[in-house]
Amino acid sequence: MDRLFMFIATGGYSGYLPKAPGTWGSLVGVFLWFFLCHLPLTTYLVITGILFVIGVASAGAAEKIVDRGDPGLVVIDEIVGQLITLSIAPFGIIPALAGFVLFRIFDIIKPFPINWFDSHIHGGLGIMFDDVIAGLYGLLILAFGLWILG
Repeated sequence: MDRLFMFIATGGYSGYLPKAPGTWGSLVGVFLWFFLCHLPLTTYLVITGILFVIGVASAGAAEKIVDRGDPGLVVIDEIVGQLITLSIAPFGIIPALAGFVLFRIFDIIKPFPINWFDSHIHGGLGIMFDDVIAGLYGLLILAFGLWILG
Protein backbone atom coordinates (compact mmCIF):
# COMPACT_ATOMS: atom_id res chain seq x y z
CA MET A 1 0.00 0.00 0.00
CA ASP A 2 2.94 2.35 0.69
CA ARG A 3 3.98 2.10 -2.96
CA LEU A 4 0.52 3.15 -4.12
CA PHE A 5 0.45 6.10 -1.69
CA MET A 6 3.90 7.21 -2.85
CA PHE A 7 2.97 6.83 -6.53
CA ILE A 8 -0.08 9.05 -6.04
CA ALA A 9 1.56 11.54 -3.66
CA THR A 10 4.53 12.05 -5.96
CA GLY A 11 2.41 12.47 -9.07
CA GLY A 12 3.55 9.28 -10.76
CA TYR A 13 7.04 9.82 -9.28
CA SER A 14 7.39 13.25 -10.92
CA GLY A 15 8.13 14.63 -7.45
CA TYR A 16 11.46 12.82 -7.58
CA LEU A 17 12.61 14.78 -10.64
CA PRO A 18 15.53 17.14 -9.91
CA LYS A 19 15.04 20.79 -9.01
CA ALA A 20 11.63 22.32 -8.34
CA PRO A 21 9.44 19.23 -7.80
CA GLY A 22 6.39 21.49 -7.43
CA THR A 23 6.91 22.75 -10.96
CA TRP A 24 7.08 19.18 -12.25
CA GLY A 25 3.89 18.36 -10.36
CA SER A 26 2.19 21.40 -11.86
CA LEU A 27 3.22 20.21 -15.32
CA VAL A 28 1.61 16.85 -14.56
CA GLY A 29 -1.52 18.82 -13.65
CA VAL A 30 -1.43 20.64 -17.00
CA PHE A 31 -0.93 17.30 -18.76
CA LEU A 32 -4.00 15.86 -16.99
CA TRP A 33 -5.97 19.01 -17.82
CA PHE A 34 -5.37 18.44 -21.54
CA PHE A 35 -7.28 15.14 -21.16
CA LEU A 36 -9.93 16.33 -18.71
CA CYS A 37 -10.79 19.79 -20.08
CA HIS A 38 -13.18 18.38 -22.67
CA LEU A 39 -15.40 16.89 -19.97
CA PRO A 40 -18.48 18.69 -18.67
CA LEU A 41 -17.48 21.10 -15.88
CA THR A 42 -19.40 19.12 -13.26
CA THR A 43 -17.56 15.91 -14.16
CA TYR A 44 -14.24 17.77 -14.22
CA LEU A 45 -14.89 19.20 -10.74
CA VAL A 46 -15.98 15.82 -9.35
CA ILE A 47 -12.74 14.26 -10.62
CA THR A 48 -10.73 17.13 -9.14
CA GLY A 49 -12.58 16.68 -5.82
CA ILE A 50 -11.86 12.96 -5.82
CA LEU A 51 -8.18 13.70 -6.51
CA PHE A 52 -8.24 16.13 -3.57
CA VAL A 53 -9.59 13.47 -1.19
CA ILE A 54 -7.12 10.87 -2.49
CA GLY A 55 -4.41 13.52 -2.26
CA VAL A 56 -5.13 14.22 1.41
CA ALA A 57 -4.79 10.51 2.21
CA SER A 58 -1.72 9.89 0.06
CA ALA A 59 0.09 13.10 1.10
CA GLY A 60 -0.51 12.29 4.77
CA ALA A 61 0.75 8.74 4.25
CA ALA A 62 3.80 9.99 2.34
CA GLU A 63 4.70 12.29 5.24
CA LYS A 64 4.78 9.27 7.51
CA ILE A 65 6.63 7.08 5.02
CA VAL A 66 9.47 9.56 4.48
CA ASP A 67 9.23 10.81 8.10
CA ARG A 68 9.23 14.48 7.09
CA GLY A 69 6.55 17.16 7.23
CA ASP A 70 5.31 18.41 3.85
CA PRO A 71 8.11 16.75 1.86
CA GLY A 72 8.96 18.42 -1.44
CA LEU A 73 8.55 15.18 -3.36
CA VAL A 74 4.80 15.23 -2.61
CA VAL A 75 3.27 17.00 -5.61
CA ILE A 76 -0.32 15.76 -5.67
CA ASP A 77 -1.18 19.12 -4.10
CA GLU A 78 0.30 20.97 -7.09
CA ILE A 79 -1.57 18.69 -9.47
CA VAL A 80 -4.92 19.43 -7.82
CA GLY A 81 -4.15 23.15 -7.47
CA GLN A 82 -3.23 23.33 -11.14
CA LEU A 83 -6.44 21.56 -12.12
CA ILE A 84 -8.41 24.09 -10.07
CA THR A 85 -6.72 27.04 -11.79
CA LEU A 86 -7.38 25.57 -15.24
CA SER A 87 -10.94 24.38 -14.52
CA ILE A 88 -12.62 27.02 -16.73
CA ALA A 89 -9.81 27.57 -19.22
CA PRO A 90 -10.58 26.95 -22.88
CA PHE A 91 -8.49 24.26 -24.52
CA GLY A 92 -5.23 25.66 -25.87
CA ILE A 93 -1.56 26.26 -25.21
CA ILE A 94 -1.91 29.94 -24.23
CA PRO A 95 -4.60 29.39 -21.56
CA ALA A 96 -2.67 26.38 -20.24
CA LEU A 97 0.56 28.39 -20.04
CA ALA A 98 -1.21 31.34 -18.40
CA GLY A 99 -2.86 29.07 -15.83
CA PHE A 100 0.42 27.28 -15.17
CA VAL A 101 2.28 30.54 -14.53
CA LEU A 102 -0.49 32.00 -12.37
CA PHE A 103 -0.73 28.91 -10.19
CA ARG A 104 3.05 28.69 -9.76
CA ILE A 105 3.23 32.36 -8.75
CA PHE A 106 0.57 31.96 -6.05
CA ASP A 107 2.01 28.63 -4.91
CA ILE A 108 5.48 30.12 -4.53
CA ILE A 109 4.75 33.55 -3.02
CA LYS A 110 1.89 32.25 -0.82
CA PRO A 111 -0.09 35.46 -0.19
CA PHE A 112 -2.57 35.53 2.68
CA PRO A 113 -4.37 33.29 3.57
CA ILE A 114 -2.25 30.69 1.75
CA ASN A 115 0.72 31.36 4.04
CA TRP A 116 -1.48 31.04 7.13
CA PHE A 117 -2.86 27.66 6.06
CA ASP A 118 0.62 26.53 5.04
CA SER A 119 2.00 27.19 8.51
CA HIS A 120 -1.01 26.27 10.67
CA ILE A 121 -2.67 23.24 9.07
CA HIS A 122 -0.55 20.10 9.02
CA GLY A 123 -0.74 16.56 7.68
CA GLY A 124 -2.32 15.59 4.40
CA LEU A 125 -5.01 18.28 4.64
CA GLY A 126 -2.42 20.99 5.26
CA ILE A 127 -0.30 19.84 2.33
CA MET A 128 -3.31 19.96 0.02
CA PHE A 129 -5.24 22.96 1.27
CA ASP A 130 -2.73 25.76 0.66
CA ASP A 131 -2.45 24.63 -2.97
CA VAL A 132 -6.24 24.56 -3.29
CA ILE A 133 -6.30 28.23 -2.27
CA ALA A 134 -3.41 29.01 -4.65
CA GLY A 135 -5.43 27.24 -7.34
CA LEU A 136 -8.47 29.38 -6.54
CA TYR A 137 -6.39 32.56 -6.72
CA GLY A 138 -5.01 31.45 -10.08
CA LEU A 139 -8.52 30.61 -11.26
CA LEU A 140 -9.85 34.06 -10.31
CA ILE A 141 -7.05 35.90 -12.12
CA LEU A 142 -7.26 33.59 -15.15
CA ALA A 143 -11.05 34.05 -15.32
CA PHE A 144 -10.63 37.81 -15.11
CA GLY A 145 -8.01 37.73 -17.88
CA LEU A 146 -10.21 35.58 -20.10
CA TRP A 147 -13.16 37.91 -19.46
CA ILE A 148 -11.05 40.99 -20.35
CA LEU A 149 -9.78 39.34 -23.52
CA GLY A 150 -13.25 38.25 -24.49
